Amino acid sequence: MTHIVTESCIKCRYTDCVDVCPVDCFRKGPNFLVIDPEECIDCAVCIPECPVEAIYAEEDVPEDQKEFVEINAELSKLWPSITRAESHLDDADEWANVTEKKQHLER
Repeated sequence: MTHIVTESCIKCRYTDCVDVCPVDCFRKGPNFLVIDPEECIDCAVCIPECPVEAIYAEEDVPEDQKEFVEINAELSKLWPSITRAESHLDDADEWANVTEKKQHLER
């Protein structure tokens, strides 16, 4: 099993989750993070660290977020690894409670 970053992360990209990951499975895109399913060890320590509740165990991903399973798998092959917390995006707090923002995902 793996964990999945879902839509809530788009345009926020808080990186609190990155600092606690014991295997460095996060990948950083322009305005979103993903988890590499090949690297994730299903430890779940990242879930409570996400301030926008964007991370789920794969089996717990809400039905309307299932497409993010494939998005994480796809983009984790393209984006570089991130191993330390960084500043969130400048307008992250404005986007934190916005829903339906998939159209803003920058690949």
